[in-house]
Amino acid sequence: MQADDMWKTSTGKGVKVAVIDTGVNPNTPSLKGQVLVDEVQNSVSYHVTQDYDGHGTSMAEMIAGTGAGNGIKGLAFGAKIIPYRIGLNQLKDEQEKKKTPTSAEAIRAAADSDAKIINMSFGGAYIDPDAEVAIKYAASKGKLLFAAVGNSGLKKNEIEYPAFYPYVNGVSAADQSGKVAKFSENGEYVDFSAPGVDVPGWCDNTFKEYCNGRGTSAASAIASASAALVWSAHPDWTANQVLRVLIDTAGRKWPKGERSLYLGFGVMRPRKVLDNPSINPGPANVDPLAAENSVGDDDTSATPTPSASSGQPAKDAGSTSGPTSAAAKDSGSGSDTTTWVIIGAVAAVLVIGGAGFGVLRARRKA
Repeated sequence: MQADDMWKTSTGKGVKVAVIDTGVNPNTPSLKGQVLVDEVQNSVSYHVTQDYDGHGTSMAEMIAGTGAGNGIKGLAFGAKIIPYRIGLNQLKDEQEKKKTPTSAEAIRAAADSDAKIINMSFGGAYIDPDAEVAIKYAASKGKLLFAAVGNSGLKKNEIEYPAFYPYVNGVSAADQSGKVAKFSENGEYVDFSAPGVDVPGWCDNTFKEYCNGRGTSAASAIASASAALVWSAHPDWTANQVLRVLIDTAGRKWPKGERSLYLGFGVMRPRKVLDNPSINPGPANVDPLAAENSVGDDDTSATPTPSASSGQPAKDAGSTSGPTSAAAKDSGSGSDTTTWVIIGAVAAVLVIGGAGFGVLRARRKA
């Protein structure tokens, strides 16, 4: 992705990203001044800064961390985070879970916020009608939505929600060599691929050290950050236009407009947009994935912005243990050196594999 070069053009300044996850700790060195807690609506603000797992804070740092204090420097460190805390599987206290907003409530609140982008690094095997309605509402408000497609590619490879819903861009994980991670799920609902192997994240909710991690959670966060870079450089564009140029410039070996079950439209490359100041974003009010997003809609004339492949459920789309954030992590590295989100090689090499991340839980093991 050649981040250093991209940052000469855009750092994500002026763009707000809603992070719906396990909560976001605004007091880590890398996130000080980056988290807009005051912009979280009272109805969904319960313990929003108390990250019960460390996952949500990691996603926020990958997007907008400043790198201060030997922390993670996010791809769009000029952007700001609006945090939303939902009850994923890592939240063990049942009473606490009852007080915590649902994903549908958080998505709707994010839709009513000033965030342009909504990142959902979580997923689950069950359809939630309320969440689906909230997603359509967010799309109608001009939001661009990204979600992890899931980490069970070596197992059931079951459909993951919210990545499977219309208007949500499902993101698979790629490694530094440019190959899609074996754990990453695949299917017609994969829209993009982004780095998701050997990426740093907090080991747990004590926020004492970073671990080496992997998962489509990270890929979704980096995709959201990529969109923030583009939107910051072109603040007058709509979500339709940001999405269209990201599709058009994605790294792939197949014809434009065609989709891979593993990489979607290809590896996300915001640099290709930023390097071309005269790039044509297309019409502002036309959804580039309208044909897919309108499946099942009563009103196909609607023009909400984001995307998600429709596709048919996999044959083995069974149940899982519930909502989880999607990042697997190893007990590796410490926090004694500055940790950067590594995305260099992935953009230079076209990926050939497939990945996934998601389910309504913060997955720690692929």
